[in-house]
Amino acid sequence: MTLAAFEAIATATAMPVVARDLDVLSGYTWAFNSFIVASLLAMVISGLRCDAAGPRGPIVAGIAAFAVGSVVAGVAPSMLVLIAGRVGQGIGSGAVIVGLYVLIARAYPESLRPKAFSALAAAWVLPSLIGPLIAGWLADSVSWRLVFLIVPIFVIPPMLLLLPRLAEHEGGSPNPRARQRVIAGIVATVGLLAMQDGLVRVNIQGGFEAGIGFILILGAGRVLLPAGSLMFARGLPTTVMMRGIIAAGYFSAEVFLPLALVEMKGVSVTYAGLTLAVGAASWAIGSFAQSRLSGSADRSAAVRVGALVVAVSILCLPLVLIPAVPAWAAAGFWALGALGMGLSIPSISVQTMRLSAEADQGMNSSALQIVDSVLVVIGTALIGTVYAHAVEGAGVTAATYSTMWVAGAVVVSLAALLAPRMKPVAR
Repeated sequence: MTLAAFEAIATATAMPVVARDLDVLSGYTWAFNSFIVASLLAMVISGLRCDAAGPRGPIVAGIAAFAVGSVVAGVAPSMLVLIAGRVGQGIGSGAVIVGLYVLIARAYPESLRPKAFSALAAAWVLPSLIGPLIAGWLADSVSWRLVFLIVPIFVIPPMLLLLPRLAEHEGGSPNPRARQRVIAGIVATVGLLAMQDGLVRVNIQGGFEAGIGFILILGAGRVLLPAGSLMFARGLPTTVMMRGIIAAGYFSAEVFLPLALVEMKGVSVTYAGLTLAVGAASWAIGSFAQSRLSGSADRSAAVRVGALVVAVSILCLPLVLIPAVPAWAAAGFWALGALGMGLSIPSISVQTMRLSAEADQGMNSSALQIVDSVLVVIGTALIGTVYAHAVEGAGVTAATYSTMWVAGAVVVSLAALLAPRMKPVAR
C-alpha cells in the first residue's frame, strides 16, 4: 500500500508537467482513468483467485505488473505509451488491493479488522508527505520521468517481507460462476473504456459511444456486484455502492485540484502536490478515529458523517480561486475532506467484510473495488468533459473548476442520503 500511495500522490503531483510536456491537456483525464479501467478486470480475476487459492498469487503478480508498468510510463515518448504504462500499473494495483483486503479478512478476527484497515490508511502518510516534495522537485528541476522510474526500487523490500506471511493463508474453493464473472469483467472493462472515450470526445458520436458503454457496464454489474446493488437494496448491496459514490465525488475533485492551483493561482507543482500530502495525513487521522469503533458494529452512521464532511470540503474549494484567498487555504479544505474519507472508506470496508461469508470475501472485495473504479472513472470522465470543453472553447477559467467541484460535492451528498440503507434489515 505504501508503494501504491507514493505512485498515486506522485503521479497526481507531476501530471500537470507531464500533460504540458506531451501536449495533451485536452486528454488529461486519460492518464488517470486508463489506470482505473485496466484495474477493473484485474480486480475480478484477483477476487476469484483469492477465493479459490488464497491471496498470494494475485499479490505477487500484481506487484510485478505494477513495476513493469512504472518503467514503461517512465520512458514513454508519447501519451499513448504513457497510457500503456499506466495500464500495467492499473493491472498490478487492482490485483494487489483485492488480495490485501482478503488477507485482512483471513488474517484478522472481526474485532481487529478496523485497526487493520486503519493501518492501510496509515501506509499513505509517509509517501504523501515526501511524495509531493520528491515528485514536484523531480518534475520541476530534473524530469517527470523519474517520478515513475524510481517506483520499482521500492518493490523488492515489501515483496520479501510479505511472501512468508502470504503462504499462511492459502487455500479456498473455486467459484462455480468464475467463467461468467470473468466474461462480465471483460464486458465491464470494454464498457468503461467506451464510456471514457466517448465522454472525452464531447460530441454526438461520443455521446452515443458513452451510452453504449454505460449499457454494457449496467449489464456486467448485475453479475459482478451483490444482488440488488444497482437498486441500493439494504445491507451489503448499498454498502458496496457507497464506496463508489463517495470515491467518485472525492477523486474527480482531487484530479483537478493540483492543475487548478498551478493554472489559476500560479503556484509550483511541488506546492500544489503538498496540498494532497496534507489531505493524505488527514485521511489517516480519520481512519484512526474509525478504528476505535467496534468491528462488529453497524457503520452506516460513521459513513454518513464522513460523506457530509467530504461534501462540505469539496464545496469550499471554489473559494480558493477567489484572488483574495491564499492558495494555502486549499490545503485546509482538502484536509477536511480527507478526514471524512478516512472515517467513511475504511468503515465501508469493515461493513463489507462483516456482512460477507468467508467463501465470498474475495468476490465481495473485488465488487467493492470494481464499483469504486467504475464510478470514479465515470465521475472523472463526466467532470472532465467540462474541462475538455473549456480547453477547446474560450479557455479554462475559475468557473470551469468551480462547476466541476460543485458537481463532485453533489455526488457525495447523495451518498450521505443513502448511507442509512447500509444497515441490513433486522431479522
